[in-house]
Amino acid sequence: MKKNPTWKSVFFKSPGPNTWSEALILGLKGLVMGAADIIPGVSGGTIAFITGIYEKLITAIKSVDISFVKKIAKFELKEAVGVLHLRFLLSLGSGIAISIICFSGLMNHLLITHPIFTWSFFFGLILASIFVIGKKINCFKKEGGMGLAAGIASGFFIVGVIPVITPETWWFIVLSGMIAICAMILPGLSGSFILLILGKYEFMTGALKNPFVFDNACIIILFITGCAVGVIGFSRILSYFFNNYYNLTLSFLTGLIVGSLRKIWPWKETIESKIMHGKLTIIKEQNILPAFDHDFFLSFVLIIIGILLVFSLAWLGEKAGR
Repeated sequence: MKKNPTWKSVFFKSPGPNTWSEALILGLKGLVMGAADIIPGVSGGTIAFITGIYEKLITAIKSVDISFVKKIAKFELKEAVGVLHLRFLLSLGSGIAISIICFSGLMNHLLITHPIFTWSFFFGLILASIFVIGKKINCFKKEGGMGLAAGIASGFFIVGVIPVITPETWWFIVLSGMIAICAMILPGLSGSFILLILGKYEFMTGALKNPFVFDNACIIILFITGCAVGVIGFSRILSYFFNNYYNLTLSFLTGLIVGSLRKIWPWKETIESKIMHGKLTIIKEQNILPAFDHDFFLSFVLIIIGILLVFSLAWLGEKAGR
């Protein structure tokens, strides 16, 4: 007679960190990913890439498949958990969730009170990530060069799109979740910035401030539903391209990161703004050259710190065998 597996055996058979220290390191990577996803213009996918867990993340998301859904529908919970990359998703997801809950207010405060210094640090992070990821590209004269050029053009255009006012109906909230989560797992594209473009960044952050109000809870559930549908479907598309067109996909994603530097450049000038929902909202801005003052030198130091942090994370990722 076949012995039913215990919850413990099912859990420890799932792919993921094998020791508490590995789980802690993965959780810390999740913390950084969560912090990045909060900021419009910075991608958690980029952080996953430079810390060496991007392909593992896509594979873990893919483990939520038709087989998993069927087992859940039949209330075969242990069997359903058995097909998940549960330990990986729990370790990383815990870090992301803690970061979003704890640091969203801090990040918002820093962007309002010290925007140039905050963007300078993130500019250093993204600039260094281009070199860390780009060094893996082969054949720049062929598909590598074409993918890089296409990625740069796409990223430059997307981050330049002006935020718009959009409907607050249920289907658009679900659609916003689907699109935003796809951007969040793409290096170079920020899910938060996509929400800005869709006119739903303040709408969603407002709902998250009071999640236990019935209307806000409904909004959050609709958004999470869209995220789940989007990430499960999109992860398979990404996995297909990585498996069949690795160099082209890698060069395109690197180009997206290069193009996103347009948005992350710390020194900007507001061209057009208006009052939306009781707040001053920037409609259009342009990058400008910095003034060589005390603030510039502090910003430069923060850029260097960001660069060194990325190179350190990449080195630790290589040392750990990724």
